Amino acid sequence: MITPIVQFGTSRFLQAHADLFVSEALEKGEAIGKITIVQTTGSAERAGRLKALAAPGGFLAIIRGLVEGAEINRTQQVTSVARALSATADWNEVKRIVTTEAEVLISNTGDTGYAIGPDDLATDIPASFPGKLLILLHERFNAGGKALTVLPCELVARNGDTLRTVILDLQSERFADADFARWLATTVIWGNTLVDRIVSEPLQPAGAVAEPYALWAIEAQPGLKLPCTHPSILLVDDLAPYEKLKLHILNLGHTVLADLWLKAGRPQDETVKAILTDPDILAMLVNIYETEVIPGFAAKNLGSEATSYVALTLDRFRNPFLEHRIRDIANHHAEKITRRLADFRTWSPNVAMPKLAAIIESR
Repeated sequence: MITPIVQFGTSRFLQAHADLFVSEALEKGEAIGKITIVQTTGSAERAGRLKALAAPGGFLAIIRGLVEGAEINRTQQVTSVARALSATADWNEVKRIVTTEAEVLISNTGDTGYAIGPDDLATDIPASFPGKLLILLHERFNAGGKALTVLPCELVARNGDTLRTVILDLQSERFADADFARWLATTVIWGNTLVDRIVSEPLQPAGAVAEPYALWAIEAQPGLKLPCTHPSILLVDDLAPYEKLKLHILNLGHTVLADLWLKAGRPQDETVKAILTDPDILAMLVNIYETEVIPGFAAKNLGSEATSYVALTLDRFRNPFLEHRIRDIANHHAEKITRRLADFRTWSPNVAMPKLAAIIESR
């Protein structure tokens, strides 16, 4: 079977996001085809997933949470994966598929996924994801260089632009080929994307539990190809509003709760849904959203979008199935206050934000 979609990474996030979207779209005839998954590391923990990911019957995605206050708890079968390969054990087959079958590449390789390894210029199978990707793209270039869309899903600002820069820099060291560099920069389409879905836990041997809310915003550009049509995939002219909504509503709300949790010495294992059963804390968060955050967005002509996203966020925070511990959110708290709260005040400086200011000043 030809698989026009090649996915780098076996994360539970992709299983309940891109893989699920493609599966749902295939049922309607609205996807370009099935997926080959490539495990990019030799992790023994993830090796057992490969067979289960490509099982003929697929794997499970359990969707649990609240939508407009109503409880959702449904199970879906994900049947979009045709193959699951190891980059280490199946390198020649991975090269063949990327060279001859792929039309869209997807990646989700973790927080350090773009880091270059020390052996990336010296080995046939580099350790890093960028090193592997460069070799695969070079094989495709040498085979005729058909156009290709790359849709990274790593949580990196302007992730497509960032990955392209990493690949071009690595290319200049490994190959120093002007024609290949030109092809990478012009024929390969590097999409900037924003993903947003809480995937709370893995299922064994494959599958995941996720919240109902999901977004895959992809910035439009000439030549870009989507893997499928899906209600959760938005092709947009500008990612910035979506990035701001997520960072300064969802993430800001998490950091406000973490600040209240830290200062009050609350239970160590307290979760987001548990802390919001305290009426005073819920009232404080809602007040900050209504009197400081939404007005800040309204000053940028995003008031209605912010109002809708706040309602979604409160449903997500109250998800009865999600065990999201505040101690995890509180990691790197001072840095998060800067990026999520202080940067919001800088972005919308003409709106009074006394409660956010008090948190910022107490860092």
